[in-house]
Amino acid sequence: MNSLLLNRFAKPLVFGLSLLPFCWLLYAAITQQLGANPAEALIRATGDWTLRFLCLVLAITPLRVISGTPALARFRRMLGLFVYFYGCIHLLSYSGFDMGFEVADIAKDIAKRPFILVGFTAFMLLTPLALTSFNRAIKALGGKRWQGVHKLVYVVAGLAVLHFFWMRAGKNNFAEVAVYAAILGSLLGWRLIRFIRKNRL
Repeated sequence: MNSLLLNRFAKPLVFGLSLLPFCWLLYAAITQQLGANPAEALIRATGDWTLRFLCLVLAITPLRVISGTPALARFRRMLGLFVYFYGCIHLLSYSGFDMGFEVADIAKDIAKRPFILVGFTAFMLLTPLALTSFNRAIKALGGKRWQGVHKLVYVVAGLAVLHFFWMRAGKNNFAEVAVYAAILGSLLGWRLIRFIRKNRL
């Protein structure tokens, strides 16, 4: 009975917890609790949460394999969509607060500043992953092709860290960058080692 209840409420619980950062940021924005520069605070916070959810998504498979808990896989799609959700808010915050939704200015800024170009590229690569995260897309593409498309998440992870690195390079502050790089490097390294071992057998 306890197992059935856990299975029933696990997804809504994860969904609710994943939505909490957005709710807090919305509340902080409405009540003017984002500090002296609310636009910058919102852009940075949404970028941080995009990276955190990306780490969570990539951690699902190692945790599932190591712990022997296949049920963890059912959270991967939801968490992946939250990566895109916070990425969208991050992009909209930059486009709106920094650039006033001026498309021409945004295009010039993307071309001029490498860290924005890298971040925008990562977002564009995330888009097909979000659009094909549903069962109909899996059936339409076929299993192997769908898996091939979703391997783009590894490229997105590398670009996300590079985006963060270049953004912090101006202030010579790399402490947080190193943490995210170490986490994502470990998660991708685990996959690489597993792939090599499988192909040796």
